[in-house]
Order: sequence, then C-alpha cells, then structure tokens
Amino acid sequence: MATRKVTLSLDAGALEFAERAAKAHGVSVSSWLSKAARREAVRTGYRAPGGPSAEAAARADEQEVAAALEELRAQG
Repeated sequence: MATRKVTLSLDAGALEFAERAAKAHGVSVSSWLSKAARREAVRTGYRAPGGPSAEAAARADEQEVAAALEELRAQG
C-alpha cells in the first residue's frame, strides 16, 4: 500500500498509547496509527468512494504488515 508523509498533532496521552501499542505489536508508530485510523473508519461506517472497500484496504494493510514482520524475522 502506498504511503504519504504527513504531519499530525496528537495529544501527549494519545501518542503515548500509540507508542506503547506499536512497540507491543512490533511495528512502527506510523504503521500502528495507520492501521488504527483505518480500523476506526471502518468501525464508524466509512466507505471509500469509487475505491476498494475500507475492509479490503484494511486487509491489504494487515497483509503488508505481516509480510514486513516475516521479512524481519527471516533476517534474524
């Protein structure tokens, strides 16, 4: 999945939660926040106009993260 670099402002508590959760899952904060944002959009009913469903995009993200983790494990 393509990524874009953006600047976000988060309250300190939200950032701390995200950092801890990302570390616990072995992914970057950016990856964790991306997945969390997509999951929340799906949970609240968002559907991307003219594109793949939010669920399909979320599955693609999860597959990308799984592939990256597999690659890291293979490297030792």
